[in-house]
Amino acid sequence: MSIRRLFVALSIPARITDALLDIQEGIPGARWQDAENLHITLRFIGEVDRHQHADILSALEGVPFSPFPIRVADVGHFEGKRRAKAIWARVEPSDALGELQHSVEMACRRAGLPAETRKFIPHITLARLNAGSGPIADWLSQHGDLAPGPWEADGFSLYESDLTPQGAIYSEIAQFR
Repeated sequence: MSIRRLFVALSIPARITDALLDIQEGIPGARWQDAENLHITLRFIGEVDRHQHADILSALEGVPFSPFPIRVADVGHFEGKRRAKAIWARVEPSDALGELQHSVEMACRRAGLPAETRKFIPHITLARLNAGSGPIADWLSQHGDLAPGPWEADGFSLYESDLTPQGAIYSEIAQFR
């Protein structure tokens, strides 16, 4: 039986991706995300078999969607075990984004997935960090005014994440407009 590792996300337009790629330097040892790996995760699903994959697709088709504006504003980081583990661009919360994320979560539950226990923090992961990565304070200060302009979200997608020794490779497998 085929197992797939899935997540639901909003894609990022090229002009925003370009602005984010432009700031991806200056932290020794950071594993910067490639352009095709920049997105806003709405729900990480994890590993599912082909039957649950079909149930997820069917449930996501029922998620209502209307285009809405999205804006990136500043940068931040996630910590784990007293050290930064990732840096990200913050996505401004909005009612429309929150409602979409909630609808995606409910669709995933209807498809038989357990409830997501982590709080939704809208962001775009820019780099992953490890114990050997350099300090991030100067980088965060330098890019704190990041604001590449708004864009209109015109749909969301289901992605597959293929883990490789070089990092994850993401492939869009379904679009929902």
